[in-house]
Amino acid sequence: MSRRRTCSSVSAYTNARPFLGQTVTVTIDRPLGSAHPRHSDIYYPVNYGFVPGTISPDGAELDVSLLGVFTPVETFTGLCIGVIHRTNNDDDKLIVVPDGKTYSRSQIRALTEFQERFFTSTLITLPRTRKRTT
Repeated sequence: MSRRRTCSSVSAYTNARPFLGQTVTVTIDRPLGSAHPRHSDIYYPVNYGFVPGTISPDGAELDVSLLGVFTPVETFTGLCIGVIHRTNNDDDKLIVVPDGKTYSRSQIRALTEFQERFFTSTLITLPRTRKRTT
């Protein structure tokens, strides 16, 4: 498993919002079913990792929750459908899914609640396209 890098002096952080709607390759360092490295009573119900080569305000790579993949994986390439922007922690999280998979805002919130319940955040998603009726 890859280890996260940290950097204490960075001149520019990676903005999470431009990842929306983009294909992203993720390194998973906390696979589905693994325990949190600092809180052994918290288990990851999703694959959780980071985007290599990015830096977030916490000094580590930009975090990612991978939804819709129900087995532990080491890497994954998928579509970024959302950004969880923490307003009391300054640490954004990408939401990545397999191509063609969709989740509602409430589903995203439910699937990330195991960790996000400790923070205040907003969920940024792409505008939903409406089906035309004739």
